[in-house]
Amino acid sequence: MGNTNQLLFMLLHWVVSGIAVMIAAYVVRGFEVKNFFSALIAAAIIGAANSLLWPILIFLTLPINVLTLGLFTFVVNGAILKISAWFVPGFSVKTWGAAIFGSIILSIVGVLLHYALF
Repeated sequence: MGNTNQLLFMLLHWVVSGIAVMIAAYVVRGFEVKNFFSALIAAAIIGAANSLLWPILIFLTLPINVLTLGLFTFVVNGAILKISAWFVPGFSVKTWGAAIFGSIILSIVGVLLHYALF
């Protein structure tokens, strides 16, 4: 029974992340998602990239991140979005500004949705 609850929780978390991607696409110009299926795939790829690439990129950019008092983290998050967009048909991030602003909106909306639902 516990494994079923964990699987259901993971699927619900994935759907909520897909909704966050759709909302970010609606709010941010240059951040485009073709349909909800593309948003779900984008959410999965963004999650995988955040797990695998984000720690490496933060480590490599640590000196500039320290100099900017952590603000360069927004650029790293934008880079994760742009990298993810390469792999997902129907999901595109046109500019660096859209990537950085989109990552901020994704974070805020994701947190709000997860706290509202969980």
